[in-house]
Amino acid sequence: MTATIAKLNHEVKDLSLAPLGKQRISWAGREMPVLKLIKERFAQEKPFAGIRLVACCHVTTETANLAIALKAGGADAILIASNPLSTQDDVAASLVVDEGIPVFAIKGEDNATYHRHVNIALDHKPNIIIDDGSDVTATLIQERQNQIPDIIGTTEETTTGIVRLQAMFKDGVLSFPAMNVNDADTKHFFDNRYGTGQSTLDGIIRATNILLAGKTIVVVGYGWCGKGTAMRAKGMGANVIVTEIDPVKAIEAAMDGFRVMPMAEAATYGDMFITVTGNKHVIRGEHFDVMKDGAIVCNSGHFDIEIDLEALKSKSSEVRIVRPFTEEYVLKSGKSIVVLGEGRLINLAAAEGHPSAVMDMSFANQALACEYLVKNKGKLEPGLHSIPKELDREIASLKLKAMGITIDTLTAEQISYMNSWTSGT
Repeated sequence: MTATIAKLNHEVKDLSLAPLGKQRISWAGREMPVLKLIKERFAQEKPFAGIRLVACCHVTTETANLAIALKAGGADAILIASNPLSTQDDVAASLVVDEGIPVFAIKGEDNATYHRHVNIALDHKPNIIIDDGSDVTATLIQERQNQIPDIIGTTEETTTGIVRLQAMFKDGVLSFPAMNVNDADTKHFFDNRYGTGQSTLDGIIRATNILLAGKTIVVVGYGWCGKGTAMRAKGMGANVIVTEIDPVKAIEAAMDGFRVMPMAEAATYGDMFITVTGNKHVIRGEHFDVMKDGAIVCNSGHFDIEIDLEALKSKSSEVRIVRPFTEEYVLKSGKSIVVLGEGRLINLAAAEGHPSAVMDMSFANQALACEYLVKNKGKLEPGLHSIPKELDREIASLKLKAMGITIDTLTAEQISYMNSWTSGT
């Protein structure tokens, strides 16, 4: 094994962390039965034989199980981090030592290192890109156009990344197929809602150890991630306010029992603010001006752009670390604003990300989307493609089976009724 490691290109924090990482990867795998079944099939069929694959993901125990499944399927894969603060260093070490998978990811890596790793990934000359935020795809299109003919396709599982891919296609630069994993029912209904909802509050509590009950929490955005976050915060006893730009989502939030108002108004009420929009500067300088002394702000969107930290710095006389992943900005006015996780994904910066049980379905989608791209090489038009409904239903059925849950099936009479237009009153 030592000789193998010596030949294997990698950049991780500490290979001696591998035993702990292996133990934690195995623990996560217990909660990922669907991906396990897919891995077992991949090991027999080898759908990725001869395929070079790059995965730009949060390097967590769940991602490790995905990487292991892809390698079992014959993929020549390397893994890089999709966010500077989301890597679990023991997991990265175990993938190198125990699985022989090249990993380039270090928790806390600076932006220059992150971008260097993106270019290392592209040096692998991938046929398939698993992207998380579309940084690798965007860099390929902007800087490595000579490699585009090698691309079979890409998969994307974040709202942020899907928005970027849509913009690429609109601008006429997305010349290969991209699988929209994010919008699969077995992804966003569960990962975005239940995964983000639980892991966001987990990260906040680990970073601050504050009591949520009785606090006024402002959830910025009411997409699936916002719905899950608001639901979980309410369940912990918080008074939840929602801000939105979409009138339909705003009505939904109101009918779900939340107060809805503009950020300019909500900023005066909130004890804590959680951004989950995928957009830029949804909390800005004018909002900091009216916040309470000691207000806490954090982000659970993919990129660290939702909170305008430059504006906050310009208003501050001092920034000090008060706990791990917790910084207090002392404003020139005398009050303070607390920022968690440097404005990056709080659920991965201060905690361990989504529970394995929901990532089981998300990464089952990723694995099957990659297989779908290979099977349909040359047949798919450039642009975004939805996960086929039959794959979505297969994943749901496997998950139910793993949970020991059975459901009804239609009778012959019901099938006949549903396929007929002649039956009426």
